[in-house]
Amino acid sequence: MARKNNITEKASTPQQGNKAQKSPLVTYFIIFVFGFLAGIAFTVYKGGSPGSAPSTTANVQSQAQNDETGQAIINLEAEVTANPENFENWIRLGHLYYDSNQSEKAIAAYTKSLEFHSGDANLLTDLGVMYRRTKQPEKAIESFNEAIKKDPGHLPSRFNKGIVLMYDFNDPGGAIETWEALLKIDPEAKTANGQHIHDFVDKIKADIAEKK
Repeated sequence: MARKNNITEKASTPQQGNKAQKSPLVTYFIIFVFGFLAGIAFTVYKGGSPGSAPSTTANVQSQAQNDETGQAIINLEAEVTANPENFENWIRLGHLYYDSNQSEKAIAAYTKSLEFHSGDANLLTDLGVMYRRTKQPEKAIESFNEAIKKDPGHLPSRFNKGIVLMYDFNDPGGAIETWEALLKIDPEAKTANGQHIHDFVDKIKADIAEKK
């Protein structure tokens, strides 16, 4: 989402119980969908063309970012130990775990934040993505449903609920129903690659019809 319900990959903002919102909801939707789909149904190519040599500059920058993230995690771990009731720091820590692919730790941090704050749709969507990554699709659906309950117009939670229904539960009917409900909210919603969700849904329907 999200993350970052939070393009970051997440959907969330510490100020709201999730990652900072820097643009309209549709931007978060596009960003979040990109990261989520990369691990489920689509291949995302990064870097240069196949066989191209790695960029030394890029490697140095990546290492510097990793070092920075690692230090930020250490600092926030100390902060939440000293002030465990500060839900915003738990959320920030969850985001850092999310970004560094420490899914179990992200779940723990997000869950801890929810002990002190009810959270919002973005945070709950980020949590749902982490559950999905740790092969807990039932809990992912629960988190997405809670996000939808808190914000019926929240697009990332609805889209990603459909993804989990489709690819983890083999429930295309439930997935299509979820996506069509999303399209009633925003008929022009798009995936990260610019594809309209309605085209995406139509293709899935066509694929299902061909298999019958």
